[in-house]
Amino acid sequence: MIVGDRMSHPVITVSPELPILEALDMMRREHIRRTPVVQDGKLLGIVSQKNLLNAAPSSATLLSFWEMPIMMSKVKIKDVMTVSVLTIRDDTPIEEAARIMADRQISGLPVMHGKTLVGIITETDLFKLFLEFMGARERGVRATLLVKEEMGGLAHLARAIADAGGNIVAMGLFRGENAASRTATVKVGGITMEALEKAIRPHALRVIDLRSL
Repeated sequence: MIVGDRMSHPVITVSPELPILEALDMMRREHIRRTPVVQDGKLLGIVSQKNLLNAAPSSATLLSFWEMPIMMSKVKIKDVMTVSVLTIRDDTPIEEAARIMADRQISGLPVMHGKTLVGIITETDLFKLFLEFMGARERGVRATLLVKEEMGGLAHLARAIADAGGNIVAMGLFRGENAASRTATVKVGGITMEALEKAIRPHALRVIDLRSL
């Protein structure tokens, strides 16, 4: 799966000349927290709701009630936007986008196809993908178990579940307790909790959690 499959598009953009109060109103209306800044089809920067709110004067300033809106109307996107923008290509693997966002502690990346802005990938897009990956909206029995780090281990586990009449709707493999183990989480439909437990126990070092969802 690549970024282009899961990015938000068409992307909502703003002009660098847009007053920040109008940009804030637009973000609230569109339920977004960041947007690329574009002029004549060229990506100039990115601005977040946090940037805009930080630009607003606090109630502790000496500005009067009447002076504040006048001053705020003069502040433009170009005055507060982030110019050094990290971007990502639309053909980048989705896990690479997640790694970059986690390592750089950023919540969104503009997506480029060549020199053209084609979308944006955000934390929300990745959260939605995680829900899908883990089968969070599917009904079934969910098991978490510690398994050996060995070739063919997951294949044997999947075969045991199928032989018991279960249909795997989601499966994930994660870090184990050490280099010799992995933690597997599997959600299975068409099977009882008791039957799933019986099927997976011979293939588990330990069953960590078992529940119906």
